[in-house]
Amino acid sequence: MSIVVNIYYIGKDGSARRFADEMTSSGVVADIRAEEGNERYQYFFPMDDPETILLIDQWRDQEAIDAHHTSPMMEKITALREKYDLHMKVERYLTDTSGIPQKDQQFIKN
Repeated sequence: MSIVVNIYYIGKDGSARRFADEMTSSGVVADIRAEEGNERYQYFFPMDDPETILLIDQWRDQEAIDAHHTSPMMEKITALREKYDLHMKVERYLTDTSGIPQKDQQFIKN
Protein backbone atom coordinates (compact mmCIF):
# COMPACT_ATOMS: atom_id res chain seq x y z
CA MET A 1 0.00 0.00 0.00
CA SER A 2 1.24 3.47 -0.91
CA ILE A 3 0.24 6.94 0.23
CA VAL A 4 -0.90 9.34 -2.48
CA VAL A 5 -1.03 13.05 -1.71
CA ASN A 6 -2.81 15.32 -4.18
CA ILE A 7 -1.66 18.90 -3.75
CA TYR A 8 -3.52 21.63 -5.60
CA TYR A 9 -1.32 24.71 -5.93
CA ILE A 10 -3.42 27.80 -6.53
CA GLY A 11 -1.93 31.07 -7.72
CA LYS A 12 -2.64 34.16 -9.77
CA ASP A 13 -1.57 35.34 -13.22
CA GLY A 14 0.08 32.03 -14.13
CA SER A 15 2.21 31.78 -10.98
CA ALA A 16 1.29 28.14 -10.31
CA ARG A 17 2.53 27.06 -13.74
CA ARG A 18 5.70 29.12 -13.35
CA PHE A 19 6.26 27.38 -9.99
CA ALA A 20 5.98 23.93 -11.64
CA ASP A 21 8.29 25.06 -14.45
CA GLU A 22 10.93 26.23 -11.98
CA MET A 23 10.58 23.13 -9.82
CA THR A 24 11.32 21.07 -12.92
CA SER A 25 13.99 23.22 -14.59
CA SER A 26 15.94 23.73 -11.34
CA GLY A 27 16.25 19.97 -10.78
CA VAL A 28 14.19 19.89 -7.59
CA VAL A 29 11.63 17.52 -9.15
CA ALA A 30 14.37 15.12 -10.28
CA ASP A 31 15.92 15.21 -6.80
CA ILE A 32 12.57 14.44 -5.15
CA ARG A 33 11.92 11.56 -7.56
CA ALA A 34 15.31 10.14 -6.56
CA GLU A 35 14.49 10.19 -2.83
CA GLU A 36 14.12 6.83 -1.13
CA GLY A 37 10.46 5.81 -1.12
CA ASN A 38 9.17 8.24 -3.75
CA GLU A 39 7.00 6.42 -6.25
CA ARG A 40 5.54 9.34 -8.21
CA TYR A 41 5.92 13.09 -8.41
CA GLN A 42 4.00 14.51 -11.35
CA TYR A 43 2.23 17.76 -12.20
CA PHE A 44 -1.07 18.07 -14.06
CA PHE A 45 -2.95 21.12 -15.29
CA PRO A 46 -6.77 21.25 -14.96
CA MET A 47 -8.30 22.27 -18.29
CA ASP A 48 -10.94 24.42 -16.63
CA ASP A 49 -8.71 26.24 -14.13
CA PRO A 50 -5.57 27.92 -15.53
CA GLU A 51 -4.56 29.22 -12.06
CA THR A 52 -4.25 25.78 -10.46
CA ILE A 53 -1.84 22.89 -10.91
CA LEU A 54 -2.22 19.44 -9.39
CA LEU A 55 0.75 17.57 -7.99
CA ILE A 56 0.31 13.84 -7.52
CA ASP A 57 2.90 12.89 -4.93
CA GLN A 58 3.11 9.16 -4.07
CA TRP A 59 5.25 7.57 -1.38
CA ARG A 60 5.94 4.00 -0.25
CA ASP A 61 4.90 4.71 3.36
CA GLN A 62 4.66 7.36 6.08
CA GLU A 63 8.32 6.95 6.98
CA ALA A 64 9.32 7.96 3.44
CA ILE A 65 7.09 11.05 3.66
CA ASP A 66 8.56 11.94 7.05
CA ALA A 67 12.11 11.64 5.65
CA HIS A 68 11.12 13.84 2.68
CA HIS A 69 9.67 16.45 5.04
CA THR A 70 13.00 16.69 6.87
CA SER A 71 15.10 16.72 3.68
CA PRO A 72 16.73 19.78 2.08
CA MET A 73 14.09 19.52 -0.65
CA MET A 74 11.45 20.97 1.66
CA GLU A 75 13.38 24.23 2.07
CA LYS A 76 13.60 24.57 -1.71
CA ILE A 77 9.90 23.77 -2.20
CA THR A 78 8.86 26.18 0.54
CA ALA A 79 10.99 28.97 -0.89
CA LEU A 80 9.45 28.52 -4.33
CA ARG A 81 5.92 28.38 -2.90
CA GLU A 82 6.59 31.71 -1.21
CA LYS A 83 8.21 33.19 -4.30
CA TYR A 84 5.08 32.44 -6.34
CA ASP A 85 2.64 33.20 -3.48
CA LEU A 86 0.80 29.90 -3.80
CA HIS A 87 -2.03 28.58 -1.68
CA MET A 88 -2.72 24.89 -1.31
CA LYS A 89 -5.49 22.36 -0.97
CA VAL A 90 -4.39 18.86 0.01
CA GLU A 91 -6.02 15.44 -0.27
CA ARG A 92 -4.49 12.20 1.01
CA TYR A 93 -5.32 8.65 -0.09
CA LEU A 94 -4.13 5.10 0.50
CA THR A 95 -3.77 2.93 -2.60
CA ASP A 96 -6.00 -0.09 -3.04
CA THR A 97 -3.69 -3.06 -3.45
CA SER A 98 -6.48 -5.42 -4.43
CA GLY A 99 -6.47 -4.14 -8.02
CA ILE A 100 -9.32 -3.18 -10.30
CA PRO A 101 -12.41 -5.39 -9.79
CA GLN A 102 -13.24 -7.68 -12.70
CA LYS A 103 -16.66 -6.02 -13.17
CA ASP A 104 -14.92 -2.66 -13.75
CA GLN A 105 -12.43 -4.09 -16.26
CA GLN A 106 -15.02 -3.87 -19.06
CA PHE A 107 -14.80 -0.08 -18.94
CA ILE A 108 -11.02 0.02 -19.45
CA LYS A 109 -9.48 0.01 -22.89
CA ASN A 110 -5.92 -1.31 -22.87
